[in-house]
Amino acid sequence: MASVDIGRTDGGLAPEGRVNMAFVAMIVAVATIGGFMFGYDSGVINGTQDGLESAFDLSDLGTGLNVGAILLGCAVGAFVAGRLADVWGRRSVMMIGAALFVVSALGAGAATSSALFIIARFIGGVGVGAASVLAPVYISEVTPASIRGRLSSLQQIMIITGLTGAFVANWALARNAGSSTDPLWLDLPAWRWMFWMQVIPAVIYLGALFMIPESPRYLVARGREAEAYAVLKRIFGSATATGMVADIRASLAADNHRPSFADLKDPATGRLRRLVWAGIGIAIFQQLVGINIVFYYGAVLWQSVGFSESDALLINILSGSLSILACLVTVLLIDRLGRKPLLLAGSAGMAVTLGTMAVCFASGTFVDGHLTLSDQTGLVALIAANAYVVFFNLSWGPVMWVMLGEMFPNQIRGSALAVSGFAQWIANFGISVSFPAMASGLGLPLTYGFYAMSALLSFFFVRAMVTETRGRTLEEMAG
Repeated sequence: MASVDIGRTDGGLAPEGRVNMAFVAMIVAVATIGGFMFGYDSGVINGTQDGLESAFDLSDLGTGLNVGAILLGCAVGAFVAGRLADVWGRRSVMMIGAALFVVSALGAGAATSSALFIIARFIGGVGVGAASVLAPVYISEVTPASIRGRLSSLQQIMIITGLTGAFVANWALARNAGSSTDPLWLDLPAWRWMFWMQVIPAVIYLGALFMIPESPRYLVARGREAEAYAVLKRIFGSATATGMVADIRASLAADNHRPSFADLKDPATGRLRRLVWAGIGIAIFQQLVGINIVFYYGAVLWQSVGFSESDALLINILSGSLSILACLVTVLLIDRLGRKPLLLAGSAGMAVTLGTMAVCFASGTFVDGHLTLSDQTGLVALIAANAYVVFFNLSWGPVMWVMLGEMFPNQIRGSALAVSGFAQWIANFGISVSFPAMASGLGLPLTYGFYAMSALLSFFFVRAMVTETRGRTLEEMAG
């Protein structure tokens, strides 16, 4: 058994001792394919808008609805998955999500109307929403406390890898065809093949899920302690596994009724717990800073300020690559510096870079109805945009998912994840659907000024509401 001695790092409840890192790595690798699918399914829309608009004769609002359809599905998936995971298990619900990815990819590529496309993307969104909340919580429930942040951060790396993979595939398909609307294989336009390419990783994800065990914390909660012990024994060894099963049982016994949404209220006041508000807040702020405008509308944005379609798609690839590098830095820092310092630094950096972009767009001029930037201003805007992406992925990108996976006590984890995940995806939907109308109505300077102000407000929210979780076991989390 390949193992590593990581010492006594779980807050003193039980020495973690030697950990079977090969098994942990395999579990994390499979679980984070869900993050890859999350990123791929979200990012594949970037570069297909021209095809959708020409095929379905869409207005600005119609484009927003077709792009944002996945996000309503994500909200439903996140809300439902958190609760179903408490009933059916984390792995079982992830399998359902994987199957939905396959159905969505086939349907979106074959859609003959806007309505059918929206339905297909909604179905995929349910899978994305499930993956978004279940992968980080599953990882947090099967990994040692001392390296939980690093391993959970890999989810964001895989999300960005999925986004970048979609950008690369879209660029390659459009390049081979001539443009996203030109015919490719079987005389079908390239934008349809952009969606069908997703079937390959979706099938791999579904098959790989059969290789990993169920979460031991779920198993204990369902009275299947022998199965939980077997999983923990394989990860930590027999002596530690016995103690961990006892600790999980004790944390559940302290509040041993069946989990429900009513648990999210403070018994003393009858109001929503402060911890739950903190989770909802960081989930919403992650979207209010506008990150998915870069990922969903990046190609359209850069074309609108003078770049060609091919160059705009290449800029997307650059942004995705920088995001991955930033996430790798976060993996090195999150268990050393903690979660809260990274969030604060990210908020400050995003406020500055988004403000810079707003100023750059404000200095542009309109030529034939399109905003045009000078070469120097365009370069500054491009640098600021990529610096913004780096700050986001050093902080809010990975850290929010890490915290949602670990900040809630066992008893309320499923319900709190459902509510926080739902809030995150509703905010995502609102920001994404409103962007085309805001950009054309208010203009890019005011639109990006709003995102900059949201980043500034997020700094003060984190300072007031977020509690550090570094190095604490899940059984130590208090509501």
